Amino acid sequence: MKLVEAVVKPFKLEEIKDALLEIGVQGMTVSEVKGFGRQKGHKETYRGQEYTIEFVPKVKIEVAVTDAQVSRVIEAITRTAKTGSIGDGKIFIQELIDVVRIRTGETGETAL
Repeated sequence: MKLVEAVVKPFKLEEIKDALLEIGVQGMTVSEVKGFGRQKGHKETYRGQEYTIEFVPKVKIEVAVTDAQVSRVIEAITRTAKTGSIGDGKIFIQELIDVVRIRTGETGETAL
């Protein structure tokens, strides 16, 4: 099992959610986050004053999937999140040791 974390532009969330549902992903966790990568933030002008926004608003999507689903999840996120401009985001994949469904006590892949 793997935990796939994607940090993407907020306006892409609905499109990514729909793409993941299409390939059979049954659940996800979404968080509003801020950060920066190579772009190091950006400058904005407000009432004639220019200021730098160092932490760019992003959305983090977390999805726990079976090993067999990982490549399809990565492809779906990459395809839908890509705009071709700086700041499209990153995908992180981590190994999951175990999962427990609290309601039923199921563990492992059956708990996903």
